Amino acid sequence: MLMIIAMNRTQNHTDIIKHGWVGRLPKSMQPYCYMMRLDRPIGTWLLLLPAWWSILLTGGMHAWPTMILFGVGALIMRGAGCVVNDLWDRDLDGAVERTATRPIPNGDVSPKQALIFLAILLSLGLIILLQLNALTITLGIVSIVFIVAYPLMKRITWWPQAFLGLTFNFGALMGWSAMTGELPWQAWMLYASGFFWTLGYDTIYALQDRADDALIGIKSSARYLTEAWSGDIKIALYGFYIIHFVMLTVVMMSIFSSYAIAIFILAMAQLMWQVKTLSLTDPKNSLERFQSNRDYGLIVCACVVLLQNLF
Repeated sequence: MLMIIAMNRTQNHTDIIKHGWVGRLPKSMQPYCYMMRLDRPIGTWLLLLPAWWSILLTGGMHAWPTMILFGVGALIMRGAGCVVNDLWDRDLDGAVERTATRPIPNGDVSPKQALIFLAILLSLGLIILLQLNALTITLGIVSIVFIVAYPLMKRITWWPQAFLGLTFNFGALMGWSAMTGELPWQAWMLYASGFFWTLGYDTIYALQDRADDALIGIKSSARYLTEAWSGDIKIALYGFYIIHFVMLTVVMMSIFSSYAIAIFILAMAQLMWQVKTLSLTDPKNSLERFQSNRDYGLIVCACVVLLQNLF
C-alpha cells in the first residue's frame, strides 16, 4: 500500500542529488554513498558544528588537529545514523515523495547489506573515538543509544525534532571533554543551547514532508505546530531560536566579557532572517532555510575566533 502511494506521486522533490559528484562514482559505490548522504553534507555540518564551538572555546584555532578528528568522526557517524534511520524507515520511506528513491526502499541495497555497512561505519567511528580521553569515549558510547532510538520517535511523539536535538548536540559535550577532560556548566549550557537550535532548524526541515507524513501517520513538530497548535508556527520558531541564542551568549559572556553579545548580533540576524523569510507552503524554501544553518554555525565559529583575538 505504501509503495502504491509513492508510485502515484511525481518524483520531483527528492533528497537524492543524482547529478552531483556521487553520481560520477562507480555504480557499486553510489548506493552506499547516497545512504550516507554524502551528496548532501548539511547533516554532517550540523552534527559537527556544536563540537567545533566547544573546541574553539576551550582550545582556540591551535586545536585544529582535534577539529579535524571530529570532522572525520562526524562524517562517519552521520553516515551511520542515516543507515540506522533508513533501516528503521525502509517501509515508510517508500511512501514519502522526498525519500522514495533512497537506496533501501528503491531496492539498490538490501537490509542485510545495510547492516554490514553499518557495522563497518561503527567500527571506523570507534577507531576515531578511541583517540580521545575516557570521558569523551563514554559520551560517544552513550550517544549511540540516542542515534539508534531517534528514528522511532516520529512514531510515538509529536516532537521527534526534540529528540534529534538531544542526539545531534552531543558534540558540544564531547568537544569540551576532549579538550579539558571535564564538563563544567558552560558545556551543558552549550548543549542545551544547541538543543533549541536543532528544534528550530529541524522543524523547518520537517515542513517539507507534512502532507506525506499526515498521509502515513508520521508525527513531527512541524505538523503539530501547523495542525494541532492554535498559534503561529513562526512565533514558535522565533522562540526556539531566541532561547538558543540567549543560552549561547551566556556561555560566551562567561568566557569572554559582556561585549560578546554585541559580536553575536550578526549570527542572531541570520536566525531571524530564516524565520522571517520562511514559506510554509514551498518545500524548496524550507530546505534552503534549513541548509542555511551551516552558515549560521560557521558565523558562530568566526565570532568565537574574533573574541579570542580581542580578549
